[in-house]
Amino acid sequence: MSELRQSARQLARRWWPVALAVPLGAAAGAGYATVAHPVYAANAYVVVVPQTAGEGANAVNFAQAYGRLAGQPQVLAPAAAASGHTTSELSELVHGTTSPDAPMIEITGTGPAPKEAARAADAVAKALVAFANPSTPETGVKLVPLAAAAAPDRPTSPSAQLDVAVGGAAGLLTGALVMMTRRRGDDPATAPGAQAAPVTPAAQAAPAAPVPAPATAREAAEPTASAR
Repeated sequence: MSELRQSARQLARRWWPVALAVPLGAAAGAGYATVAHPVYAANAYVVVVPQTAGEGANAVNFAQAYGRLAGQPQVLAPAAAASGHTTSELSELVHGTTSPDAPMIEITGTGPAPKEAARAADAVAKALVAFANPSTPETGVKLVPLAAAAAPDRPTSPSAQLDVAVGGAAGLLTGALVMMTRRRGDDPATAPGAQAAPVTPAAQAAPAAPVPAPATAREAAEPTASAR
């Protein structure tokens, strides 16, 4: 039982930054979801119809081109008055999305209220149709409104579940970084004041023996004279 308590204490001493940071992060995410302003999104759809049989691929190409033009000033300027926004404001609230294999353009409008989001999407969709159809003799395609935007019944953001999950993940990352920093600081080998272990006298190398200087000519001749 004592070993179990000791193991639990060691785990708590090591993992307490994570155990503390994850609930705090989740609580912060929940708080953000509570106080953040809601944002609604509504979608309007426009389909590109070829005027000649067998031109389906051409219609898809023009759908992608007109989808990119949905956020340009030449389309947003006429839609600004109908949506109640300026052109610059509308460019941040509306964008177009296309499919690589379908001649359809999805116009997504956002706003702080459901009706405002739907009104922005419908205004841009109508302006895009009005901009594109005068060029039908040259392009060979015609834009037709497929579905008007419906006011959404719930906001797209904030999402309580998503915000809590993001906050918990951020807390987990923060707690893990703190835990790694503490573990590195407790390691004697990586401590800032750590120094190399002193070298014992036995481990020191023995001093090198002195090398005799080369004998001079006189010293070399003395042994020969004494031998005589």
